[in-house]
Amino acid sequence: MTRTIPAEPLRWAGDRLIVLDQTQLPEQEVYLELTDPEAVARAIEQMQVRGAPLIGLTAAFGLVLAALNGPEHPDLFREALVRAADRLRRTRPTAVNLFRALDRMLALAGGLDPPGARAALLAEAERLLAEDRQATVRIARFGAGLLPAGATVLTHCNTGALATGGIGTALGVIYEGWARGKIRRVLVSETRPQLQGARLTAWELKKAGVPFVLITDSMAGYFFSRGEVDAVLVGADRIAASGDVANKVGTYGLAVLARHHGVPFYVAAPLSTVDLNTPSGADIPIEHRRPEEVLFVGSCRVAPEAVEVANPAFDVTPAELVTAIITDAGVLRPPYPESLALAVQKTDGTRQPTNGRR
Repeated sequence: MTRTIPAEPLRWAGDRLIVLDQTQLPEQEVYLELTDPEAVARAIEQMQVRGAPLIGLTAAFGLVLAALNGPEHPDLFREALVRAADRLRRTRPTAVNLFRALDRMLALAGGLDPPGARAALLAEAERLLAEDRQATVRIARFGAGLLPAGATVLTHCNTGALATGGIGTALGVIYEGWARGKIRRVLVSETRPQLQGARLTAWELKKAGVPFVLITDSMAGYFFSRGEVDAVLVGADRIAASGDVANKVGTYGLAVLARHHGVPFYVAAPLSTVDLNTPSGADIPIEHRRPEEVLFVGSCRVAPEAVEVANPAFDVTPAELVTAIITDAGVLRPPYPESLALAVQKTDGTRQPTNGRR
């Protein structure tokens, strides 16, 4: 029995997109009304909307807004869609769901007149949302079957309803595991520098009534060394054909700790996150964000003036450290080049993202 979590980060309202501003959580729930693709792009860039599946869905509805605001001349209409898609592609380079959703939407609109394209694009965006909801339920059920009874699970970043169109990926597995009575507690890493674990995952788990303990990122090794971690569950922003996984920075370190201590390390993600056009983790573009995110916690500066800052938003975990990848098509195991390719081939996921290359 998969639990439904009361968080709706995205909703279509007829002529506008309503999104939950996740930068305001947990202090307050503020909803933004987005009426054009530029506003959608800014919301993604500023992480008011975040999480790989949700970024893709938001971009799809951003293209709907471009169509609603587009001219009636077919050629000019198509140019407006392509410009909007190009702008949305530039928002966040690592999450492959963004490129996949935009490619799918543009392919559908080709050859249709503006009225037909508007209707088709809206229907397709809503279909993407429904597919994601169904996918997260399947991920949760497949993943919960891997957990031992009475497990303490460590998770990183936010992978719940706030990051998807449904119950979540790794956090969805946790919800389902808790509903089945298999989870004793969750260790939630704070996830510096944006604190998605402290602000968002803790907020979701508290609302869902799942017992958890919030820890700083640097405390993970302490809990591993004491034998207090039974499994690690994380999401993914892109999974290469090799099985290498790009996820929130800090994930790689958790995978190394898990391997050293003999703890299973699970990645939960829909097949839409698998990019067979990217051979390995070395080929995944890694987003580097503003230094201010490291220099400040909220409005409080935590470092001296004029210091050099590195702020990669993601790191890559090699496939050999991943125990299994939990997808909506089932639990995939090594060798990942074969299992990933076969899973994609068996589904309607054969349309691989092009990252704008045609």
